[in-house]
Amino acid sequence: MTVSGIDRLHSQLSRLEDMFPGYLTEIVEGSIVMNPVRPFHGKTILRVSANLEEQLPPDWALVSDVAFPFDDANEFCPDIAVIPAEAEAENRSSYPADLIEFVAEVVSPESIRRDYEIKPRWYASRGITNYVILDPLKGHAVMMWNPGSDGYQGRDTIPYGPDLTVDSPLGKLMIATSSLPVDPKARPTL
Repeated sequence: MTVSGIDRLHSQLSRLEDMFPGYLTEIVEGSIVMNPVRPFHGKTILRVSANLEEQLPPDWALVSDVAFPFDDANEFCPDIAVIPAEAEAENRSSYPADLIEFVAEVVSPESIRRDYEIKPRWYASRGITNYVILDPLKGHAVMMWNPGSDGYQGRDTIPYGPDLTVDSPLGKLMIATSSLPVDPKARPTL
C-alpha cells in the first residue's frame, strides 16, 4: 500500500502545527502557509460560530480549523465549516471537502488573497452553496452564492452592523455582525 502525496504532506502539517502553536497551517497552491492567529480573528470565529450553531438543523455541525483536502496542492482549514453531524462525530483531523455545506473565512493581513481570490474558486468548484468572508480589517462581510466553475456568480458586500441573512440549503442563517471586532485601522466600506 502506498501513501499519497497529500497524506504525507498532511502528516508533515500535523507535526508543524505542534511545533508552532498560535499559527494556522494550510496547504495553498502546493505551499505550506502558516498564519499567526490574532485575537480579532479568534473572537470573530467564536461569536459567529455560537450564533450559527443555535440555528443549524440537528443533523448538521460546525467545525473550525479542520483540514479539508481539495487536491494534492490545496488543503484548506476553514475558519467555520458546516458538515453533517454524523461526520463531525468521527472527530477526525481531516474530512473530504465534498462534505462542506456552508463555509466562512475570517480575513487576516496574511490571508487577504487566499480568502478573496483562491478559496472562492475552490469552494465554488465543489458546489458549496454559500461562502461568507468576515473581514475585521475592513469592517464588512462578503456573502457569495451561486457557485460555478469560475467561482461564485453572486456577491454582496455589507458593512458590519446589521444582521446578515444567508439563504442556504440549511435554511435562513442569520449572522449578527454588530458585535464583531473591527481593526482600529480598518478602512470603512462605502
